[in-house]
This record gives sequence, C-alpha cells and structure tokens, in this order.
Amino acid sequence: MFEALALAFTYPREGLLEALEAELERAPAGPAQKAFARFVAEVKRLELARWEELYTATLDMNPRLVPYVGYVVWGESYRRGEFLARLKHAMDELDLDTAGELPDHLVPVLRYLARADEPLPELLEVLEPALARIRKDLHVLDASNPYLHLLDALLQQVPAPERRKT
Repeated sequence: MFEALALAFTYPREGLLEALEAELERAPAGPAQKAFARFVAEVKRLELARWEELYTATLDMNPRLVPYVGYVVWGESYRRGEFLARLKHAMDELDLDTAGELPDHLVPVLRYLARADEPLPELLEVLEPALARIRKDLHVLDASNPYLHLLDALLQQVPAPERRKT
C-alpha cells in the first residue's frame, strides 16, 4: 500500500484520480484502505484545479505541514543532514529515484518503504511521530481537509515505535 500512498501524495494531474481508484481496488481491506477510500472519494468531488490548489495550500505553502519527515522532527539541523545522507544512500542501493525531492519527502520515503526489506531504523523511529505531528497540525488548521484521510491511511501502515521493539 506504500506505493499507492506515495502516488496519492504526488501533485494532482490528469489521470491521477483514475490511478488512485485502481490502487484502491488493489488495496487490502482494512482501516488503511478505508481511510484511503475516503480520501479518493473526497478528491473525486473536486475539479482538478481545485485539487491542485488544495494540494499546494496543504503540502507546499504551509510551513507547519511540510511533507519532509526529517525536517518535521529536526528542522534544518546537522542531525537532519546526517539522516538525509543515510536515507539517500539507502535509496541509491535500491536504485530509487527521488524525482528531484529530498530523500525525506513523503513520496520517496513511501516508495522506499515499499521496496526495502529492512528499512533504516532511524526512518522507522521518526516516521510515525512526524506523521502524527503533521496530521495534528492539519486537523487544527482545517479539520475537513481530505489529506487528513491520507495521513490516517499512512499512519495505519506505519507501526508505532513501541510495537516495533521486540
């Protein structure tokens, strides 16, 4: 489901809705699929131009909602720089193209998670807290934003840190 979620976090364009609907049909049943379905249903009601505006206002223009997990956790710091370097190296090993984004952007992160047998532990440590913070801030700013459903779907897919420690 990580590939489907990565696709949903890309900038809206012609054909994206149809691709998301196809991904939805392939998604395994469960809470993540239900949240993903709510997102698809809500953006389906929007004209493409309105969806583009929503995407930009939600994920590009608001500094509280940036989709860069390392930035959300550490800001512009040396620690984030180290994290970016390790994540870039891990993505390069999988021949994963970041499509011009920094490695901690949600789209390459989700594509990495879809391919990696053993993801970087530091990514798994920061991902859930970063997503939870983005979701909380978005809920405060706009409780009716469809991207809340997408974040809910993603949070269902990412195990919380306490469940990973075994």
